[in-house]
Amino acid sequence: NSTLISLDLTYNKLGSEGGKALADALCKNSTLTSLNLRYNNLGSEGGKALADALCKNSTLIVLNIENNNIGSEGGKALADALCKNSTLTTLDLRNNNLRSEGGKALADALYKNSTLTSLVLSHNNLGSEEGKALADALNKNSTLTALNIEDNNLGSEGGKALADALCKNSMLTYLNLNSNKLGSEGGKALAYALCNNSILKDLNLGGNKLGSFGGKALAGALCKNSTLTKLNICDNQIGFKLYPKNPDLKINQSYGK
Repeated sequence: NSTLISLDLTYNKLGSEGGKALADALCKNSTLTSLNLRYNNLGSEGGKALADALCKNSTLIVLNIENNNIGSEGGKALADALCKNSTLTTLDLRNNNLRSEGGKALADALYKNSTLTSLVLSHNNLGSEEGKALADALNKNSTLTALNIEDNNLGSEGGKALADALCKNSMLTYLNLNSNKLGSEGGKALAYALCNNSILKDLNLGGNKLGSFGGKALAGALCKNSTLTKLNICDNQIGFKLYPKNPDLKINQSYGK
């Protein structure tokens, strides 16, 4: 086929063999720009085959392989592919059991990749060290504008590292840190970052146990920050309502105050 540009194969039970067959096709296809393979149980072998295809394909821009259990080995293979691929701009790897090894490899790939603008790594059990690795990468990367690392157990240390990166990064406009156990210390660090960042527009800090101390720090930051337009702080036990100074800022604080 020489005309198809978008293909959605969500929920098709392709398995690793189906993934390999598609990977082979990608090596030869020169028109497809978007491929959605969500929920297909590709496994690590399917993930590695797709990674190999990304090293050869020069047209794919969007790839979604959410919930395919590619594991750390598949994650490492895709990280290697990102170091070589120069066309992919959007990659969704949520819920793939990447764990620390896969997460670290993907963070390292962000040092070398110069085309990816959106990366989703949510629900992958990365941990605080991988949060730090991603933060280090954000200090060097100059293309990523959207990063979703929801539910990765980053903890306060991972949160503080990412906050430090936000003080230096000049590209990221969207950051999702929902459900990462950041705590009040992580919240205070991110509040400080908001005082020094003039790029970020959308920040999700829901479900992070920021507490009243984290809430007060954020309230202070919102008096200084003038670029944020969307902030989610639901379910953080802050105990009081935050009111933005910026009329363009929409705050979601509806659940658990």
